[in-house]
Amino acid sequence: MFLWLWFMAPPQPVAPAEDPATLLEDSLSAEPAAAGGDMPASGAIQSGEGLPAAEAAAQEATLDAALAGDARFITVETDMYRAVFSTKGATLTSLTLKEYKKFDQETPVQMVDTTGAGALSVAFTTPQSHVVNSRDLYFDASYEGDTLRVSGDAAELHFETGIQGGVLRQTYTFYPGEYEIGLRVAQENAAAFSTREGYELIWEGGIPFTEKDPNEEAKAAGAYARSGGEVENIVLRKEDFQEAPLSGLVDWTAIKTRYFATVMIPSSSTRGAEIAGEQTGEPGSADFRQQYDMRLFMSRPEDGPHEFRLYVGPMEFYRIGDYDLGLYDMVDYGWDFVEWLTRPLARLVFIPAFTFLASFIPGYGFVIIVFAILIKLVLYPLTKSSYKSMARMRELQPKMEAIKEKHGDNPQKQQQEMMKMYKETGVNPVGSCLPMLLQYPIIIALWLFLPQSIEIRQQGFLWANDLSAPDAILQLPFTIPFYGDFVAGFTLLMGISMVVQMRIQAAPSSNPQMKMFTYLMPVMIFAIFNRFASGLSLYYLVYNVVTAVQQKIINRHIAAAQEEENGKPASKNQRKQPSARGKKPSPLLSRPGKAKSTRRPGGPRTTGRRK
Repeated sequence: MFLWLWFMAPPQPVAPAEDPATLLEDSLSAEPAAAGGDMPASGAIQSGEGLPAAEAAAQEATLDAALAGDARFITVETDMYRAVFSTKGATLTSLTLKEYKKFDQETPVQMVDTTGAGALSVAFTTPQSHVVNSRDLYFDASYEGDTLRVSGDAAELHFETGIQGGVLRQTYTFYPGEYEIGLRVAQENAAAFSTREGYELIWEGGIPFTEKDPNEEAKAAGAYARSGGEVENIVLRKEDFQEAPLSGLVDWTAIKTRYFATVMIPSSSTRGAEIAGEQTGEPGSADFRQQYDMRLFMSRPEDGPHEFRLYVGPMEFYRIGDYDLGLYDMVDYGWDFVEWLTRPLARLVFIPAFTFLASFIPGYGFVIIVFAILIKLVLYPLTKSSYKSMARMRELQPKMEAIKEKHGDNPQKQQQEMMKMYKETGVNPVGSCLPMLLQYPIIIALWLFLPQSIEIRQQGFLWANDLSAPDAILQLPFTIPFYGDFVAGFTLLMGISMVVQMRIQAAPSSNPQMKMFTYLMPVMIFAIFNRFASGLSLYYLVYNVVTAVQQKIINRHIAAAQEEENGKPASKNQRKQPSARGKKPSPLLSRPGKAKSTRRPGGPRTTGRRK
């Protein structure tokens, strides 16, 4: 095979004595094509397309006209954003959103890395094996003014440049009320300036961070691509550089932060795509930065221009859901073993419920409160059954203690007697755990949903300025590991509500470990939730308050049922908390001097006189 390829190789063309193309070496981009694509590296392609070497060199020399010129900037104003395009590269140099601000709630959100030469470009390889990036070329614009205002109907902006006897044309279309920008890439006489491999549509540069804590925002940032119904992603958490090539048909590529995304959606078939990311500096340092790039590999246009849809805007569920391309799959809902539950809860319960409630309730703080109450009302039948089961378990406590004392040296016999007792009394020992277990998937799903829900971003309530971030009410002069350097207000109230709830729920007990658990668990939750979204702590606070109210009501119903069963009114303590021993209060206890009857576990009845 080696000898055959060597023997059948086409002869090398002889370059002219003075090759005009060498005059452009310093101006042309000599970078190789992205890994995973079919675009060859500089110097890897022979002068092709059936042109003689001298003619090809002369045609390439005409690039000199496209490489010279003066840049002019054109601003496009819509009701949703303000975009700036440059005639050098026909590229997008800035795009700020009008309805969204950075964490200071004053500076508009910037969607383009303004430190570069432009976000969008077309790259191709000339027949002389030079890789050309359109950002190095100067274009003529169809609009002569400085500001193009879009209102009512869609508007277009054309850019065109001549290359080696061919024409490269890029047309942008803007729609009022939309974050989508249409793009058409047309090539006339493409064989004169491009090889048959086609071109790459490139978006270079990540979305600048918008939130107060860049470290937390970096964890939610990444590059994504969907191919074959599966979403591939790159998230820079451990490695400083990652890349992922994809071949064949690609539905879309995207770069996102926690709340915003840039998506390239091709309308034509692709040869593949590539996403890449690079991180510089250490998290928390001044030079910390993340850079993401995405590329679509396209064949040479043969049957007309290629069309693309560019979405540059917020991660609003219903807006990006209209594309029906699984764009919301970019949002992280935890590890695979919980995502099967948390993602459907967010998509089918939380988002529709929050959207519906917000349509007539002013403020997302009140929406969260109403949502928590609704969840408790839905779970009320299970909660009532759980508390009844807990009350019956307390009634069985003396029997359980007697079984443990009688069969303390025989765990197997002890277990058999316990199961026999449960069967005879009809008590389910795990019946009281069901409502508690049901709330944890909701809490976990809310924990993942609220911090990345743009619907509650910068929505204030009481002292909290942003329900998607912690509500610090006290700044500490030091940092506590796993806690932070501040005290969150709703988290503090949530911890107090947990103590009240557990005191109401707990049975009278002399066990010091149970008493310590009443306070230890709230302290742990308080420490864990301190850096979470304040909306989550608000939800848990309301949930605990409603739970405590339900407990009081159910306990009264249980006490009333005991009154009806016993035919005597229950004592005040019984109404407050069902008896831990499961016995009627003896009238002898309130009449001094009378005989008191007691029974030792497993022993005969004895009588005595009170002193």
